[in-house]
Amino acid sequence: MIVTLIIICEVGFWLLLAGGLTLRYWAKMPRASIAVLLCEPILEVILFVVTAIDLKNGAEPDWKHGLAAVYIGYSIALGHYTIKWVDVRVAHRFAGGPPPVKLYGTAKAIDEWKIAARWVLAGLIAMALLQGAAWYVGDDGDIGSLRMWQQKMLWLIAINIVIAATYTVFPKKAPPMAPHRGAGNGATSHEVPADEVPASRRSA
Repeated sequence: MIVTLIIICEVGFWLLLAGGLTLRYWAKMPRASIAVLLCEPILEVILFVVTAIDLKNGAEPDWKHGLAAVYIGYSIALGHYTIKWVDVRVAHRFAGGPPPVKLYGTAKAIDEWKIAARWVLAGLIAMALLQGAAWYVGDDGDIGSLRMWQQKMLWLIAINIVIAATYTVFPKKAPPMAPHRGAGNGATSHEVPADEVPASRRSA
C-alpha cells in the first residue's frame, strides 16, 4: 500500500502542478492557480500519516517505509524549487516569458551549491524521519532497512557536495563569443555566444 500511495502522490504532484500552471497561463486565473499549487503539501502529509499508521499497526519497517521518508524529504526540500523550475520554462514556452537564465563561472557554482544545499536538507529530513521510525519500532524490531536508507542518504549528500565542489574547482565557462552584424554599412556590431548564432551565419 505504501508504494502505491507514493506513486499516487508523485502523479498527484505533477497533476496539481500542471493544473496550477494551466490556470495561471491559459485560464488567466492566478488566484485559483495559487490555491491549486498550495495543495501540494497535503500529499506529503497524507503519505506521512499513512506511513505512521502502517507502522503503528505492527508492520515491519522495510524499504517501502524508507522510500516514503525519502520522498517526503525531497518534496519538502525541493518541491518548491521543482515548481519554480517548471514554471519558468512553461512561461517561456507558452506565455512569452523570458528564457531560463544560463549561468556560468562563479554564478553557476553558487547556484550548484544552492541546489546541493536543498539535497542536503532533503537527505537530513529523510534521515530524521527514518531515525524516528527506528525509535518507534525499538530495539526488538528489525530496523536494518531503515539504517540502509540512512546510509543511502549520506551517499546522496556526499554526491551532491562533490558535484557542487566540481563546479567551484572547474567553473563552467561561457561559450565563445562570435560577432553578430546588423544589416547596412552603418550598423553596429555586438557579440553573442557562438552557440546562439545560426549555423548558416557562423560560416559567413
